Amino acid sequence: MHHRATSRRTVLAATATAAAAAATGAVQTPAVAATGDGTDQNRRRRLARTVGRMSLEEKVGQLFVMRVYGHSATDPDQADIDANLREIGVRTAAELVATYHVGGIIYFAWAHNTRDPHQIADLSNGIQRAGLAGRTPLPLLIATDQEHGIVARVGEPATLLPGAMALGAAGSRDHARHAAHLAGTELAALGIRQNYAPVADVNVNPANPVIGVRSFGADPRAVARLVAAQVKGYQGAGVAATAKHFPGHGDTTDDSHTKLPYIHHTREQWRALDAPPFRAAIAAGIGSVMTAHIVVPSLDPAEDPATLSRPILTGILRERLGYDGVVVTDSLGMEGVRTKYGDDRVPVLALKAGCDQLLNPPDLDLAWNAVLDAVRGGEISEKRLDESVLRILRLKAGLGLFRHPYVTHEGVDRVVGTQAHLDAADRIAEATTTLLLNSGGLLPLSRRTHRDVLVVGADPASPSGTTGPPTTTLATALTELGFVATALSTGTAPTAARIEQAVAAAAGKDAVVVGTYNVTATGPQSTLVARLAATGVPVVTVAIRNPYDIAHLGGQRATLATYAWTDVELRAAARVIAGRARPKGRLPVPVQRADDPAQVLYPIGYGLSY
Repeated sequence: MHHRATSRRTVLAATATAAAAAATGAVQTPAVAATGDGTDQNRRRRLARTVGRMSLEEKVGQLFVMRVYGHSATDPDQADIDANLREIGVRTAAELVATYHVGGIIYFAWAHNTRDPHQIADLSNGIQRAGLAGRTPLPLLIATDQEHGIVARVGEPATLLPGAMALGAAGSRDHARHAAHLAGTELAALGIRQNYAPVADVNVNPANPVIGVRSFGADPRAVARLVAAQVKGYQGAGVAATAKHFPGHGDTTDDSHTKLPYIHHTREQWRALDAPPFRAAIAAGIGSVMTAHIVVPSLDPAEDPATLSRPILTGILRERLGYDGVVVTDSLGMEGVRTKYGDDRVPVLALKAGCDQLLNPPDLDLAWNAVLDAVRGGEISEKRLDESVLRILRLKAGLGLFRHPYVTHEGVDRVVGTQAHLDAADRIAEATTTLLLNSGGLLPLSRRTHRDVLVVGADPASPSGTTGPPTTTLATALTELGFVATALSTGTAPTAARIEQAVAAAAGKDAVVVGTYNVTATGPQSTLVARLAATGVPVVTVAIRNPYDIAHLGGQRATLATYAWTDVELRAAARVIAGRARPKGRLPVPVQRADDPAQVLYPIGYGLSY
């Protein structure tokens, strides 16, 4: 059945009260503190006195959140020392802190910061020792991108959970809050106290190359509810959440990592479609908001990237939405923020626009000195600089970092990757798997009539910490559930020879499961599915990223959407295929016809069960 696409309509922003649950495990700190009470006023006065004692260089340093290579703050591997010298001009994380007085560090798996939980905790402690050894002893705010789903910097044995669009398919605020609280508890135990999540972008463009399944969905009200729930979950665990990417990156066909995207929403469309999740995050007491390197001409006719736009960051975010927390830029190494101005001007303009934290500039020495010179030369007043430093210190104090900057191995062992957390991740994942097609009631597969299963399909690079390629993970999970399953990787762009190999391997099988990944109508993945279906063997497709794949496929008997190719989602899909779990997910985005986008094949809220 075809459904007419619904028109965009004005929606009210969701509101929520800020709640704080006690942190668990090794972290003896409260959630991010609310403002306005007497205790907070006393804290503000103490922090203002701290700012007054800081040198200008220390104040400038507090603004920067920087990458650094190595598993140790003082004794990294030689290759990481070489990388640090080449890119930053220092040998170690400890030297980075001592030289530039940076206020934060961002962890990446590719920078070798996240090898295993005890190592991460030790690295965090080494960084904190370096910060507290300075002229003005200050703890650092250690951050990472742990969105879960397809973006995770800390891998197994930490608990990996469903990502945003999967949680959107579950549609449960309780699941969203619980997932964030579990994730936040583990991050806090590792010394990571700022998470660049949740994504608050409303993904209304199926062709969006950078957001997609990182968004909770296409309904602004539903996204707002889940964003607020995750803010409460993270911050109840003692981790500052970060709503991103303001003013909204959900309707673009360009990736701001490589281009400067334009979003042509009118102001009315922005208020209806993009603003509600950010309003909800602010109402929930969000600790930080991340900017987007996008141009929205209706919000700033000068067409500056939002990261550098005073009308957007000060005029809308601070003044109209009333947000007085920390504003952090997206990475300053991304091309979207570098296309119009040089790397020396970008950090200065970001501060003048209303940012507080300057994330990961490509050349730290150039950026740091540019800000220092701008203050010394009067382009940025020291009063304006102090405002940002005070916001950053206030966030650190609210997280308890001045009192409890360190973590312990015992605390890590109590909470990271526990069986209770892993079981919870499985339960949440089972609520996300979405059944879109089930012709003739093929699913669940019977072990009597469909025992011998071939698993083929795409094997994209796995998110950090997953155990294997998706085809292998699915085949292993089905085998553990009583099937005889074999895996054959055909890739995201299968060759004619690989397709022939898959067709030959399907001979004599009782069913074929095909993992699809960002399918196009004329692409080789659609050819693979059609050729397999022509053999007469029943074909089940599993969209392991975007649920839009089904619009480009034909011949399959059943289709599932998992919204990610992580182990937890694929194991849940296997249980659904095997009938050990019922599909409960509902589409959080519409799936439109490939040849006529005005026609909706499967609307928001669609999902079958059995």
